[in-house]
Amino acid sequence: MASLNTLRTKFGIVLSIIIALALLAFILSLKTEMGFSGNDPRVGVIDGEKINYSEYYEQYEQIKAQNNVQESDEQQSAMLANAVWQSLIAKHVLTPGFDRMGLRVTEPERLAMVSGQHPSQAFYNAFADPRTGEYNVAAISQFLAQAETNRDAANAWAQLNEQARLEREVQKYFGLVKGGVYVNSLEVARGVDAANKTFSGKWAGKKFSAVPDSLVNVSSSDLKAYYNSHKNQFKQTPSRTISYVVFEVAPTEDDLLALEKNVMEVGREFAAAEEVKTFVRANRNGKIADGYVTAAQLSDEEAKALMNGEMYGPVLKNNEWTMARVLDSKMVPDSVGVRHIVLPYTQEALADSLLTALKNGADFAQTAAQYSVYDATAANGGEVGVLPFSAFSGEFATALANAKQGDIVKIAAGDAIQLMQVYRADKPSKHVQVATITYPVEASAATRRDVHNQAGSFMVNAKNAFADAAATAAVTPRVASIAQSDRTIRGLEDSREVARWAHGAKKGDLSAIFNVGKDYVIATLTEIDDNEYAPVDKVSAQIRAQLLRDKKYDYIVKSLSGSTLAEQAVSLGSEVEDFSDVTFGSFYVNGVGMEPRLVGAIASAEKGALSAPVKGLSGVYVFQVEDVVTDDKQTAEGEKVRAQAMAEGVAQQFAIPAIQQMAKIQDLRGRYF
Repeated sequence: MASLNTLRTKFGIVLSIIIALALLAFILSLKTEMGFSGNDPRVGVIDGEKINYSEYYEQYEQIKAQNNVQESDEQQSAMLANAVWQSLIAKHVLTPGFDRMGLRVTEPERLAMVSGQHPSQAFYNAFADPRTGEYNVAAISQFLAQAETNRDAANAWAQLNEQARLEREVQKYFGLVKGGVYVNSLEVARGVDAANKTFSGKWAGKKFSAVPDSLVNVSSSDLKAYYNSHKNQFKQTPSRTISYVVFEVAPTEDDLLALEKNVMEVGREFAAAEEVKTFVRANRNGKIADGYVTAAQLSDEEAKALMNGEMYGPVLKNNEWTMARVLDSKMVPDSVGVRHIVLPYTQEALADSLLTALKNGADFAQTAAQYSVYDATAANGGEVGVLPFSAFSGEFATALANAKQGDIVKIAAGDAIQLMQVYRADKPSKHVQVATITYPVEASAATRRDVHNQAGSFMVNAKNAFADAAATAAVTPRVASIAQSDRTIRGLEDSREVARWAHGAKKGDLSAIFNVGKDYVIATLTEIDDNEYAPVDKVSAQIRAQLLRDKKYDYIVKSLSGSTLAEQAVSLGSEVEDFSDVTFGSFYVNGVGMEPRLVGAIASAEKGALSAPVKGLSGVYVFQVEDVVTDDKQTAEGEKVRAQAMAEGVAQQFAIPAIQQMAKIQDLRGRYF
């Protein structure tokens, strides 16, 4: 029966589909202005629709539950948050957009997707039999019966239908877009030419860097004129800028000496302990390995001590004091090849019955395919593979330690019973179970208090003069720009709380003391930039670099003279050099480097003609094609297929962003998530 848990495991594919839509999303033009509606703050606006905290959070929890996602780290949380946001964009932008275009999924179409007559990937991922790959309509009926009495199952079914509907509408939209793409005969002819012609000849040039900046003048009026005529290049997302200081918490010399003294004392007690396991468990820094390892899996120093029954350490390694002793040793195979049958823990009677049948000669692979509830291996006769013995722990290590080739053992662990067949057992060797005690080298509580007090003193002084307080405290302020949707600060570990504060702060506000990793961080908000375009002063360096290239190009071209390539090379202060094997698809020209404009100019040039000056990325070039070799690598038919497929791919790539660009989207989540 298709259970809700089963569907949840398969919903991982659905999440990947949602995230795939995010890859199609464009860099959104964002605007700020946090809005509130009672106690339900606004976290975004999508095409005029306010997205309140409650709606976002409900969607967040729903997708989290359906996909059984654990927010184990910031990366997982960010991925989940992005999936939720994209699903809301789909709801408020894609769906209405498709509706306005007349793209709809009718009830007969939906039923055809459910039945598998015209299958949907969303339904297939959820209800296909993993062992056969066949779409299981019966599983849908079973799940719908469950959904009648189970609210979670009903919600999952509704979400799945919505995903399938959106999937089909996207397919229809892509079909319309692709249907409007056409490659004409002229494009085909040019493509054949480009693919089949190879050019060689000579070139000369001069790098922009060879012209001193002092020889060209870039005025403030030039900067402003360029900015005004290229303003769309400088669109930006709303952002906040903070200045912050880090009070690093590092162990002092006294801390190091005290730690070493303590470690050595523990080491003496550890070496003398008769009940090793009890001693290790009583130490908060102790750890007992689940499995067994060979000498090859230990460092040379560890193996030398532990394999001879001696204690390893205490030794300082990788900023950590380490000591270890052997708890147990076994002569067991280096590697074990196993197959298994997995049964629920409630089916012990069935497990015993199957164990008896298998020991009496029943086919293991057939039995696994019929009874094992672990689909991933059941479809392959229960094959797990050949694993090192160190991969097994607990009940599995105990059960397999003395198993020989052909043995079948029963293992009850967790919420399952496993019948394991050993089909390969390598030559036994010594394996050991190791108990380890480690002490990281870190600051003491007293040192942390001292550093925290320093941070507190800084805060008192920083209320009016942040930079002066930093100088007094001998810490260097750092600057960070935080976009409206940023959850963390680049380059600052574990900085979610700092970013959250910055999104809600006012200009000039001073933060509290944040715990960031092992250190303390204090920040002040220095700027709030809600402008649609970056101000000219912020991009002046970028504009100046471009204008310098432009003006240096004009300067070099003015100095260019001569009617032959050799004469022009002299005027450039350059040598004439050879190039070869250049095609329209080349990435570089030998001797020149990456210069796309030069490649394009060569591939379009007439044989024997002296070129006009080519403005490259890093210099000015002139050239002369001396030889053109034409082959038949590409035919007109092949080029038409290639060009059509490429054009359709490009059109499809921008099809979704085209809809989204018509919507105004504000992402204000950074303050809350």
